[in-house]
Amino acid sequence: MIDSNRGPLRVGVGGPVGSGKTALVDALCKRLRATVNVAVITNDIYTREDQEFLIRSGALAADRIDGVETGGCPHTAIREDASINLAAVDRMIARFPDLEVLFIESGGDNLSATFSPELADVTLYVIDVSAGDKIPRKGGPGITRSDLLVINKIDLAPMVGASLEVMDRDARKMRGERPFLFANIRAGKAVEDIARFVLAQAGLPESRLV
Repeated sequence: MIDSNRGPLRVGVGGPVGSGKTALVDALCKRLRATVNVAVITNDIYTREDQEFLIRSGALAADRIDGVETGGCPHTAIREDASINLAAVDRMIARFPDLEVLFIESGGDNLSATFSPELADVTLYVIDVSAGDKIPRKGGPGITRSDLLVINKIDLAPMVGASLEVMDRDARKMRGERPFLFANIRAGKAVEDIARFVLAQAGLPESRLV
């Protein structure tokens, strides 16, 4: 829920390298931008590659996409010492005082990475089928405690011998009542459901999805 004292809903987007975090942020921005005041902060270690990708793709206007170069371990910049990201959040809110949703994409990291509650109100965690159907049962905070787990690239399951049934079973076991869904972000599968989840977390009506 948006807290008027805190500003926009801050949505942390985490997951391993190549799982589809940037593709998800890109798709959500394009889905929401017409009716929701949205912006993005990306994290990379030594470059601004994800920021540049989102600008090239036309996800949002360039001034709504800020890139942070962490210069070190990606999870440190979103958890142990989030100061560089918190400063980026402050800059973005100063630029757009009426901001409603702010996506904060972490640099690629392992299953143990989590966002500081100071930085993110809600966490989306993205894993992908190509890493094998054992990933959900490996656990880790991203798997077990994220607000929404996105199991991406389901189209690759037959090619890598992964069982979606096994992943479904293990995700239910590891997450309990916490939601998860299967997705093919590049093809648009489940993007609508994820956008609806974000709106609900922000306390915004579903009618914003026009």
